[in-house]
Amino acid sequence: MKSFKKKLLVGALLAMVCCSFAYEAEAADSMEVSQIGTSQSVDYLVFVNKTHKLPDDYEAKLPLITVKNAFGKEFQIEPETYQHFEQLRQALKKKGIQIELDSVYRSVARQKEIVAEFTQKYGADYVKQYVAVPGYSEHHTGLAVDICLVVDGKAIDDNDEMIAQKEIFAQIHPLLAEYGFILRYPQGKERITGYSYEPWHFRYVGKETAKKICDAGLVLEEYLR
Repeated sequence: MKSFKKKLLVGALLAMVCCSFAYEAEAADSMEVSQIGTSQSVDYLVFVNKTHKLPDDYEAKLPLITVKNAFGKEFQIEPETYQHFEQLRQALKKKGIQIELDSVYRSVARQKEIVAEFTQKYGADYVKQYVAVPGYSEHHTGLAVDICLVVDGKAIDDNDEMIAQKEIFAQIHPLLAEYGFILRYPQGKERITGYSYEPWHFRYVGKETAKKICDAGLVLEEYLR
């Protein structure tokens, strides 16, 4: 009788193990199907600005995850970029500074919708000055992060109010390279980048490259020449 019970127990355990392996294999297959691209397919030095268009096949290979900021707003972002952003956010939190995601990935299709919406609302001249042409926005890459600041529990995301927070950004910017980011549109480089100073716009390029760019005082346009 004991021997029979033992056999039943062993059989049950084997069945559980087999089911476990089958479940894990099924889960892995599901992950592969739902994932668009892999980290190996990402070009972390992809170059997009007002005169350089996003490569046509880039979006199809871009892996994206959906995350939320502290206010419950959802964003899509490239996984490695988010991992390092979160590390930066936690490091700043220890200094008493709270940053949150404000704008990350926007598809080329969504950018076209924005152009149409803003043209109807503000006119073509406004759009030409302030809205990126679809295909020419760094936000298509999934590697660009616009942040907002949270001060005394209030989110600050207005451009002029953000620029006025000089003391806070003076503590943030020196830490960027340590986590693989660069300040994409710094002061004094407007003629090169084509954009005004944006202290809130960070671009993930990887730690080694970020250090080289920051140490040399360059912007991406200069580094990639």
